[in-house]
Amino acid sequence: LISMLNQSSLSTDTEVVVCPSQVHLSTVQKGLRTDVAVGSQDVWTQGNGAYTGETSAEMLTDMGVSWSIVGHSERRGKGEADGEVAAKAKYALDKGLKVIACCGEPLENREAGTTNEFVFPQIKAYVDAFSKEDWDNVVIAYEPIWAIGTGLTATPEQAQDTHAAIRQYLGEIAGADIAAKTRILYGGSASAKTAPGLSSKEDIDGFLVGGASLKPEFADIINCQNPIKTLKPVNIGINGFGRIGRLVMRAAQDDPMVNIVAVNDPFIPTNYMEYMFKYDTTHGVYSGSVDCVDDKTISIDGKPITVFGEMDPTKIQWGSAGADYVVESTGVFTTQEKASAHFAGGAKKVVISAPSADAPMFVMGVNNEAYDPSMTVVSNASCTTNCLA
Repeated sequence: LISMLNQSSLSTDTEVVVCPSQVHLSTVQKGLRTDVAVGSQDVWTQGNGAYTGETSAEMLTDMGVSWSIVGHSERRGKGEADGEVAAKAKYALDKGLKVIACCGEPLENREAGTTNEFVFPQIKAYVDAFSKEDWDNVVIAYEPIWAIGTGLTATPEQAQDTHAAIRQYLGEIAGADIAAKTRILYGGSASAKTAPGLSSKEDIDGFLVGGASLKPEFADIINCQNPIKTLKPVNIGINGFGRIGRLVMRAAQDDPMVNIVAVNDPFIPTNYMEYMFKYDTTHGVYSGSVDCVDDKTISIDGKPITVFGEMDPTKIQWGSAGADYVVESTGVFTTQEKASAHFAGGAKKVVISAPSADAPMFVMGVNNEAYDPSMTVVSNASCTTNCLA
């Protein structure tokens, strides 16, 4: 999940929250890109105490988790009543979490035409528990339980009818302003195929995605309404695997939005690259895995990185490795003309890790706001100034 999302292009107009199992929350929170929020699959009704096996809102906020699901159909199926679900949601809200408040009906109610009679009491329990201000941090998720993993499918029209009924009822008991601003997600096994049609409906504001969230099509669901305005990790190549090049590589491992895909150095074979990257006299032994795969590939934390050995920068095939940006860290190609040689191999922009005679120079925290996206070759002034040494 982390790797897939970190490498995906995601719509900048869509709020994305992932809710892994409790045992994986910390790992996901630490490793996931920062434009995707992390939520819990459940939360307890009270604070820390003698509640073996439960997860309190305080534990989640301490971990940096910002959302929690409550009242999921599988939790309700184990016997959680409307009042208990609402109490969980209210306690979570009071402790600073945002809440995905679930509701839904089984097949027998759908077939009997009593969907509203089954779902509305679930909504009423939330309304009774929440203050007006709480609703700023609440999203409702409608789960047609009969359409989850059963092979049965709710049509966009069926889903819209129920969403509209929920919104109308919410307006009647909580106020028209709350009903208008509250997002209602559809949780009936949405897929890349069904998402565009469903999301086009007036009262369907998004999705509570199940099994598809673990597949590459999750990105397609996220982007189903706006595939153009997307954000993805930056693919970078490093020219020169000396001290600065290796430190750029190390720094990138801590940022999921920076993806090193290639390295060029005509003087260092891949087996020695492995050794040099793993052992650093200042920063110590690299905590992850480093492997020499063959004479053209190294692997860091299981991710293959293409290695070139070209002296002439015009011959480095950055494009074939997927590198859009090049960090020029040899200390040789420091003018705009010389650094622009990387464009011949497919690079789109170059960052020179040294002072330049003519390239615009930027220092993070000093003048980085003056950067213009139209610039194709820039200098970061010096490696030491920008704290890479």
